[in-house]
Amino acid sequence: MSVTEHTEHTEHTGTDPAEQPEHVDLALTGMTCAACASRIEKKLNRLDGVSATVNYATERAAINYDPTRVDTATMIGAVESIGYSAALPPPPGTGDDPAEARIADLRRRLLLAVALGLPVLVLSMVPAAQFRGWQWVALVLATPVAVWSAKPFHLAAWRNLGQGQASMDTLVSVGVIAAYGWSAYALFATHAGDLGVRMSMSLVPERGETHHLYLEVASTTVALILAGRWFEARAKRRAGGALRALMQLGAATATVLHDDGQEETVDAATLHVGQRFVVRPGERIATDGVVEAGASAIDISLVTGESVPVEVGVGDAVTGATINTNGRLVVRATRVGADTALAQMARLVEAAQNGKAPVQRLADRVAGVFVPVVITLALATLGFWMARTDSFAQAMAPAVAVLIIACPCALGLATPTALLVGTGRGAQAGILIKGPEMLESTRRVDTIVLDKTGTVTTGKMAVVGVHPVAATHDDLLRLAGAVERASEHPIAVAVARAASELGGAQPEVSNFVAHAGVGAEGEVEGRTISVGRPAPAEYPTEHGEHGEHGEHGAATVIAVRDLTGTAGTADPVRLLGTISVADTVKPTSAAAIARLRALGLRPILLTGDNAAVAQAVAAQVGIDPADVISGVLPDAKVAEVRRLQSEGRVVAMVGDGVNDAAALAQADLGIAMGSGTDVAIEASDLTLVRADLHAAADAIRLSRRTLAVIRGNLFWAFAYNVAAIPLAMSWKLSPLVAGAAMAFSSVFVVSNSLRLRRFRVGATPS
Repeated sequence: MSVTEHTEHTEHTGTDPAEQPEHVDLALTGMTCAACASRIEKKLNRLDGVSATVNYATERAAINYDPTRVDTATMIGAVESIGYSAALPPPPGTGDDPAEARIADLRRRLLLAVALGLPVLVLSMVPAAQFRGWQWVALVLATPVAVWSAKPFHLAAWRNLGQGQASMDTLVSVGVIAAYGWSAYALFATHAGDLGVRMSMSLVPERGETHHLYLEVASTTVALILAGRWFEARAKRRAGGALRALMQLGAATATVLHDDGQEETVDAATLHVGQRFVVRPGERIATDGVVEAGASAIDISLVTGESVPVEVGVGDAVTGATINTNGRLVVRATRVGADTALAQMARLVEAAQNGKAPVQRLADRVAGVFVPVVITLALATLGFWMARTDSFAQAMAPAVAVLIIACPCALGLATPTALLVGTGRGAQAGILIKGPEMLESTRRVDTIVLDKTGTVTTGKMAVVGVHPVAATHDDLLRLAGAVERASEHPIAVAVARAASELGGAQPEVSNFVAHAGVGAEGEVEGRTISVGRPAPAEYPTEHGEHGEHGEHGAATVIAVRDLTGTAGTADPVRLLGTISVADTVKPTSAAAIARLRALGLRPILLTGDNAAVAQAVAAQVGIDPADVISGVLPDAKVAEVRRLQSEGRVVAMVGDGVNDAAALAQADLGIAMGSGTDVAIEASDLTLVRADLHAAADAIRLSRRTLAVIRGNLFWAFAYNVAAIPLAMSWKLSPLVAGAAMAFSSVFVVSNSLRLRRFRVGATPS
């Protein structure tokens, strides 16, 4: 790098390349749209030595900064200077969660708006219900709604005003203030406050009338928009749970082994490097370490995606959060806390989530132009009719009508109602849609990356081949099953299960002995039967010398031998036969992948398993050999997704394990199998409750259909307003009828959304 390039680099980044910037995350509150996130991001990036990314979905700011130029307090102050709040995230488990507090606040405001707004709506819209003095009762009921329930909109509008900008909150606030303010004026300053007055329902307002009230517009608008915000906040909250679920995967306690041989159960978080701890069968390993005593098979599928448990013994490294399937281990801790593989994976997920650009909602984009135009038209209408009638009171009627007819009730319902119906129908079909952020991706996605274990395959070991040599098929299984029934190894469990499925009485085993990493033996029906690794010459012909090929694809082969008579005699060991065990392909995977192709998607198999296993599975389900990527660890999975994205592809990722969580978060559309871990589910955009790839095709179809309904809703929500605004401006539409038209547009949007209930699962893509 030249001197000039070095200078330019320093000026561009704001930090000296020789210095290592520090990182901090800030929890943000007060954002109501993607434009807010952009505003905060720009403000932070103007600070010297700061590089920030603000994520609207997670309500976090990920900041790299030079501590010699700026501190955390300065960054928080910068955010607060433009009307938002920022703070360091609370420690996990403290219960002090700003997102939960915001959801609870929205719910309280919504409940009040519904409880008080419904009577106001009935009194205003049903003349028969207008008793003597009804309008004053309506004013009392509408006041808390217009003031307290609508407070978030008023504050956001005030903040936008200070920044010289406008959003949907601005229009909601102005509409509510105009409707309520005019109604209060009419009650106190005109005949509308007389106790015997009833409100007429004329379509075309009579000039000179000043007794119309619009309290139902003020209260109903607030209730409908709050409902949409509440549903949206809940969806965002669920989307941000990936890291919490990931950290909960670790063991809560550890059994420490002291030098005197005594054992003590302690909190896993208190372990330190060099400490020894015991791991019994079925327990999670508390932290990363090295085995000092014992041997076992470790289920590492959650971390690496490897379907077959890995044999470990003295001197082997083990990873925290993996499961000890059989055998007692003594492990010495080598990495704890933030240095463990689990914590590093959490950082991968966090980095992938923060790397997602905030979704710019269509309504907010249009509002950037629509809101100022509406306010300008309302003011122009007020000025025009004041000049024509020489009466401010009369000119207020058409001006208020413009604001009310433009008030975005239907717009506020367009996304949440379609999501509610779409997610409800999806839940019935085993599809969980978390929020609106991923819908645009489903429309554009052209590549779908599939994890193998637990996604395309069952994730469980099963007998896929029995190859008798000196025994019948059934006898070979029964003898092997009797020995393996005494073992807890996953391969042994698969053999024992297959033997049990033969039916009939099962032989018993005695003098059972397990040889760690090799196999086991025992006496069955008077014979000494050994089950374990085969010698090269013992592999069945179709598996090749190392069992790496065959119709079942790189199955694990075990040899069953009769050792009877070998002690003190010259009789050779007899090979009774071999049994092949493998992770089997789900019966629906091939047809489901064909449906994904029909949706215009290119399937790619991405797995931590070896190439032989991956290619064999791909051949069974119809994935091209060139589209198979094998032997990848979690960070490599993220890198592969990024590589595809760098090629211009819009990537969907389907997975079920912890090893998939970061890739799911990095992908444009993350789809988690519900049979997998909470981490994968929380990091994804869609969750498939049915552990079936057919559900992935249904999920993409349903998401695309939901997006289409939302776009239709947004179009009609604006179309009603745009068509009616000229009528309101020309004094052909009373504010009362404007309110009714606004309500009708809301009914239309809801009815349009209800069409999603007719979505059919398993239909052929059109």
